[in-house]
Amino acid sequence: MDLDIKVEVEMEMEGISKVQRLCDACNHVFAQKELPTFLQIQSLKNLLDTFEAADVGIDEFSLPGSPSSSPEGMKELICGQGVPEITYIHIHECDSFSIGIFCFPAGAMFPLHDHPGMTVLSKLLYGSVYVKAYDWVKLENSSSRTIRLARNVVDGILRAPCEPSILFPKSGGNIHSFAALTPCAILDVLSPPYSEDDGRPSTYFSEFPIPALPGYAMLEERELPDDLVVIGAPYLGPPLSLPEL
Repeated sequence: MDLDIKVEVEMEMEGISKVQRLCDACNHVFAQKELPTFLQIQSLKNLLDTFEAADVGIDEFSLPGSPSSSPEGMKELICGQGVPEITYIHIHECDSFSIGIFCFPAGAMFPLHDHPGMTVLSKLLYGSVYVKAYDWVKLENSSSRTIRLARNVVDGILRAPCEPSILFPKSGGNIHSFAALTPCAILDVLSPPYSEDDGRPSTYFSEFPIPALPGYAMLEERELPDDLVVIGAPYLGPPLSLPEL
């Protein structure tokens, strides 16, 4: 069945949460042997665009200690305005893809990092965030792996509601950074997920703009920043029904 039709049919079915639909659709697209088509990726983007914070167990308006209105089937929600540090909420991971949420307090910064060999779909659920993103410039005579030329492809502010973004292994802003202007949350789908064993580590970079080449910079690999703190929080959204292995 074509994915667009499959998603439309599932969206009409009662009792199936959005996050379950997303997981099933990702499994359909990314677990196949063939590379996903543009239409399949676009269908995932369209599905991701339907998400709101409450669909994944977050109350974007509440502060700690204040009452929140939980959708049916969820006992409580994470207080979106009360996250003290950058917080990662793990939803699901398999060999083909991972789904998770990054929550940011106002002023938090996530440094420049890459997604080697990955396709990434991201949805800003609420708030405002400044995004800066680069793609590598291919230089035939360059053998350096620690510092390379990159082209700036995104440099601006995203404000919810806005369309999901898609980045590909070699285009769309595979190396990017975030600075939260307000409390915000980003729902991410990564395929395949990060894996040190499979040669997909997360690498961090320092940027050195080139005054003579506006829009270009040299990016140099760096160690994991000492001041980067990411804490974990439980997923409180609708439960997932996963296929047995």
